[in-house]
Amino acid sequence: MDRLQAMSAFVTVVDCGGFASAARQLGLSPPVVTRAVAELEDRLGLRLLTRTTRVVRVTEAGARFADDCRRILAEIDEAEVAASGTHAAARGTLVLTAPVLFGHLYVMPLLVDYLRRCPEVDAQCLFVDRIVNLDDEGVDVAVRIGELPDSSLQAIRVGRVRQVLVASPGYLQTHGIPDRPAALAQHTVIARGSAAPEVDWHFVQGGKTAAQRLRARLRTSSNDSAIAAAVAGFGITRLLSYQVAEHLRAGQLQVVLEDCETPALPIHVVHREGRRATQKVRGFIDLAVDALRAHPALR
Repeated sequence: MDRLQAMSAFVTVVDCGGFASAARQLGLSPPVVTRAVAELEDRLGLRLLTRTTRVVRVTEAGARFADDCRRILAEIDEAEVAASGTHAAARGTLVLTAPVLFGHLYVMPLLVDYLRRCPEVDAQCLFVDRIVNLDDEGVDVAVRIGELPDSSLQAIRVGRVRQVLVASPGYLQTHGIPDRPAALAQHTVIARGSAAPEVDWHFVQGGKTAAQRLRARLRTSSNDSAIAAAVAGFGITRLLSYQVAEHLRAGQLQVVLEDCETPALPIHVVHREGRRATQKVRGFIDLAVDALRAHPALR
């Protein structure tokens, strides 16, 4: 096995967590993979993996070497792809994830447009209100709302959204407009995503962020149902500005306590392929970034 093949075998062992599973993925026998890693260790004079009868763990030096191997192999793949022209047409299956309502309102229209432009691409959508691990679930592109943790993922900022308190004009006319967070205790609160009878909503007052504990008379697991209850005039709810943008424009809802809002949350388009992204990923990202940045509800 040549040096590049040995590097690929080593990275696969690290990613799979064992020789047997790596061998199955590579279509090789376990002894061949074991020998390739041993030859690498002999050449480097380093222990890359620690082996026991039950588990294989990467050493500190091995982890650094694995990162270098991934970079080298990625650059070789990119050079081969560029030379062969396989980026010329987008093809394959594009897997996307986004929060449920954001996916419905913003991602799906973009995706339909993209699929019409690229007839050789299929798509799979995973619209869920949780953080999806791109590697574990085979996702190509994700939309994330909120501050991002440090990671190896590539992130492109496309906008921001506010956390807003809203109620119907009819409700506010009947019950009055709260002038400070503490006044919410006298109002009917609709809480989204909480099973507890009390919720802590954070506000900024006097330059400081503080929590206001409130009793939620209505608790619901979905954004749509919280919006529906607020539009029906039942009470005040707290949602992200993009989720209620259409209702605000239509006059069905009205923002309250705007001066006490916490800082806006960033929106990013995230992917894991970096410079070696395939055409199916690059094409969708280019379309999505331009469209989302131009959308007035996300500014």
